[in-house]
Amino acid sequence: MLREILVNAGVSIALLGGLLANAEAPASPSTTIHKANSIAMHGEPKYPKDFQHFDYTTTGAPKGGTLVLGVQGTFDSLNSFIAKGVSADGLELIYDSLTEASADEPFTRYGLIAEQMIWPEDRSWIEFVLRDEAKFHDGSPITADDVEFTFDTLIAKGSPTFKTMFEDVASVEAKGPHRIRFTMKNTENQELILILGSMSILSKQYWHDRDFSKTTLEAPLGSGPYTVAEVESGKTIHYRRNPDYWGKDLPVNRGRYNFDLIEYDYYRDATVLLEALKAGEYDFRYERISKQWATGYDSDALRSGKLVMKNIKHEIPQGIQAFILNTRNPLFKDIRVRKALNYAFDFEWTNANLFYNAYTRADSYYSNSEFAAHGMPSEAELALLNPLKDQLPGSVFVEPFELPTSKGDGRNRQALRKAKQLFSEAGWTIKNNVLTNSKGKTFTFEFLMFDPSMERVINPFIRALKRLGVQASIRKVEISQYINRLRNHNFDVVVSRIPQSLSPGLEQIQYFHSSTSDQKSGNNLAGIANPAIDALIENVVQAKSREELVVSTKALDRALLHNWYVIPQWYIDSHRVAYWNKFGQPDITPKYDATFSETLNTWWYDPKKSAQPAKQ
Repeated sequence: MLREILVNAGVSIALLGGLLANAEAPASPSTTIHKANSIAMHGEPKYPKDFQHFDYTTTGAPKGGTLVLGVQGTFDSLNSFIAKGVSADGLELIYDSLTEASADEPFTRYGLIAEQMIWPEDRSWIEFVLRDEAKFHDGSPITADDVEFTFDTLIAKGSPTFKTMFEDVASVEAKGPHRIRFTMKNTENQELILILGSMSILSKQYWHDRDFSKTTLEAPLGSGPYTVAEVESGKTIHYRRNPDYWGKDLPVNRGRYNFDLIEYDYYRDATVLLEALKAGEYDFRYERISKQWATGYDSDALRSGKLVMKNIKHEIPQGIQAFILNTRNPLFKDIRVRKALNYAFDFEWTNANLFYNAYTRADSYYSNSEFAAHGMPSEAELALLNPLKDQLPGSVFVEPFELPTSKGDGRNRQALRKAKQLFSEAGWTIKNNVLTNSKGKTFTFEFLMFDPSMERVINPFIRALKRLGVQASIRKVEISQYINRLRNHNFDVVVSRIPQSLSPGLEQIQYFHSSTSDQKSGNNLAGIANPAIDALIENVVQAKSREELVVSTKALDRALLHNWYVIPQWYIDSHRVAYWNKFGQPDITPKYDATFSETLNTWWYDPKKSAQPAKQ
């Protein structure tokens, strides 16, 4: 599910409208038609029709105060839907979607703009019945025309991701001012009706005389809990809570969005960013770097208890963080070369010497989840893999996938010998201390990066590669250039994370499918174009039950792993957060909040806490 990933995203139905919904359904009399305010990918939703709030919220949470967040980088646009510019953080706060996800279920959507959803058992279409009271910030109603306009605009002018995501939609039709139907080309993509509900809805009237394809610093019109209050390009953006927000009392929103003002302040330098937290310049930090977590937070504020550090366990699939090899580069076409590079990376030494043994090695594209393929394939997996036997590495069928390991003492000779052997088998030999092929081409490539924190990981890797005759170097660029180079596939190797959800599906096409291998601004960074992978992705997308989904995803995981497209790095199964002790928090933390953003939206400012806010 592309959550986190890239999308943030009735009139109450009259008696006659309810009858028409059945009359217009393109299904046989025996087909079950569902009508509900929620829909789950598999099984039934956790919360009943008349639920009052999510379990991880506090309905009596007070409103008020300011939350200041620090961000590394810059921005030059408030249009987060297009593949141009660098959009500001937090823009999802100004938009509402048709439905809202819960953070304590694998993949369930509850009505937000949509009061009700109507769909047949086979999910060949879905109708969203919009609420009478749903309004944009200017007071204009949200209508079916706005939803249709949003869909058409995202397909025609939005990021290419939207076109891929929604390619199985056959038609969109407004059935009235507050009812809209999406009809599918087929019934294979079972999650599509849920994903459609996650679209952030745009105002047709607002955009009719504006160019959606261009970047802008004009505050867009939304309908969500916040509005843009202040913008200074590349430096700061402020969002103000809308006291007249139409959806503030809905069950999906109770206990959420409690801060009057949310500020994002931008910093160019990672070191300055951390020091600014300790100085009280901003309030909350999600830590991703283990060395900083172990050594970087020592301060008077921490010792006094004004600054809090906390590890919060979660049950979220971690996907895979890795060195992504751009297989569009002829250097990385040969699977033996990709495998050799894996043998040159010493994770155990890196973890012990750089990360205080804080991490677990990522040995799956679906780490920390039931979808990870460990051991030998099951009979159910083999039923999917065997028809593709001629297109998959033979190792898929005869051995478990295993990454090379070391003792962590820096003496990784055995692995380097194996790497040298693999390079030799691929036609690369050392001449004058440089790895060279029969055509005289040397094995030379760059690690592209913008965050200097990864240099301490990459430099030892470069030294190991040099022992093999590989000439590797670091190319550090500013973030906007980095983004543009990724969009245009102008890189050799990057460090990136491929996130995964609790219900893998359509986003697998974006990550791994041949159709996205040459897509500009896409997420298939490795440039994977493999018909066997394509077929296995189809099984994932078409899974009709949780059991089928697990089997299909494990089979896909095996195929990806045994092709050695990436050099896996590591993951951690907890959130590492640091914050100034001035917030109230619910008793329950949602276990499936991948980015911690949903959790933070349930916190509130508590003036009785010991740490007074710097910008209150």
